[in-house]
Amino acid sequence: MDLTGGSAPARTSKNRPSDLVPDPDAVTPSGSGSPSLPVSGGAGPSSTAPSPGPRVPEARTSAASRSGAGASLPRTSRPRASVPEARGPVVPEAPDARPDARPTVTELRLSAFAGHRSAAHALGPVTLFTGPSGSGKTTTLRAYEALARLGAGDPLDEVFPDAADLVPERARPDAQGRRGFRIGCTVDGPCGPVRLDLAVQAEPRLRIVGERLTARDRTLLATALRDPGRSTVQAEWHTAGATPVTRAPLPDDLLGTALLPLRVAGRTPGQLEVLAAAEQVVVGLRSAFACDPRPERMRAPVPPGEGRLRRDCANLAEVLHRTHNDCPRRHHRLATVAGAGCAGTVTGLGVRELREGTVRAVLERTGRTATPLGRLGDGELRYLALALTLLTGPGVLEMDRVAEVPDAMQGLTLLADGLDRGLDRRQSAELLRLAVEIAGDGHIRVAGSVGDRTAAAARRTPGVTVVDLGA
Repeated sequence: MDLTGGSAPARTSKNRPSDLVPDPDAVTPSGSGSPSLPVSGGAGPSSTAPSPGPRVPEARTSAASRSGAGASLPRTSRPRASVPEARGPVVPEAPDARPDARPTVTELRLSAFAGHRSAAHALGPVTLFTGPSGSGKTTTLRAYEALARLGAGDPLDEVFPDAADLVPERARPDAQGRRGFRIGCTVDGPCGPVRLDLAVQAEPRLRIVGERLTARDRTLLATALRDPGRSTVQAEWHTAGATPVTRAPLPDDLLGTALLPLRVAGRTPGQLEVLAAAEQVVVGLRSAFACDPRPERMRAPVPPGEGRLRRDCANLAEVLHRTHNDCPRRHHRLATVAGAGCAGTVTGLGVRELREGTVRAVLERTGRTATPLGRLGDGELRYLALALTLLTGPGVLEMDRVAEVPDAMQGLTLLADGLDRGLDRRQSAELLRLAVEIAGDGHIRVAGSVGDRTAAAARRTPGVTVVDLGA
């Protein structure tokens, strides 16, 4: 089934990767008779909506059956999707299954997103995007983060508050004024590669109009907008039991894949396959942490607390206070790494508890008194924050951890737009070396954007994938 209706999910998909998700503007609700339009105004291949299959009654769906997806609750109070209680990784028996693999995002697709068209980027352990200003480095990483947030259950309007700005400029609205964008990814893991493709309508109202989850050339989940007057999409997922597929409405502002663990019973081999694929995608996406250190917010003392590093790293001193007490080996290693990126001979990173109840981090150097981090340069502070992120894990970062999944089955992907911003040549080289070293054990991956100088050095570094968006 494509995202506009048609064949059942169990059938094999033979579409080319760039055609897997039809244009969001091409969705033709049952009986609407509206024409289909390409999302990019004819700049690339377009798809025409086939006639939708038979409509499935939605009005008789009970409130209890809808509660798992939040469809019966007000839009402002819907719960976020989450992975169910751990029951061990569900891995269907297959020759290519890899039970020991951590779910990781290995490809990012921007079929029609802002200035990107039919773009597919393979992601390695360390992937750096480069290119001139305006080439789309920031929007590429934003698409990754958006998928990660949707996988964590965030509603669509929070993920895309400015969705209209992400519609390709040449996208022409159809007769009903509809325009949108398309993104997707591939998550590799125990089930092998699993593809997620998403079509989002940005105008006139933000909503998900199509979603497809596929593995081993089989469509496991497909959703389509059938009735524009409802805040739902019609979903079909693979069952392979007495009933080949299961049909039910899902909310149009949440990722259907993240809701499947709440809706699928897991009684048949087909349902187990769907659950395994959905959980792999959710775990792989939720492993992302977007880090953008802001030196101007990192200089003042902070109150001690939980010690989880925030996105802007403003609570760096608080986190160093925690690692100093709870993770002395990692803290010592960070102090060693600090010596390669800070001026002088660094002997340690200390934390001072002040009378007013706050803590201040200090840099200890040979022949000098301890220097408060607030006196360091912007590049030194950004370097320390990014190094700390690479040397820790999800438990020390303010991110949505998958608590129900064992740590051994989880990884971490650091998203860093402007990874080398404010860093000198030595700091950039050391941070790149550290990223490659840490990524080598498979626990942490890096996706970031860099300037020409760092990209040139990265091309000469084994284990780094450099994507030139300006080529």
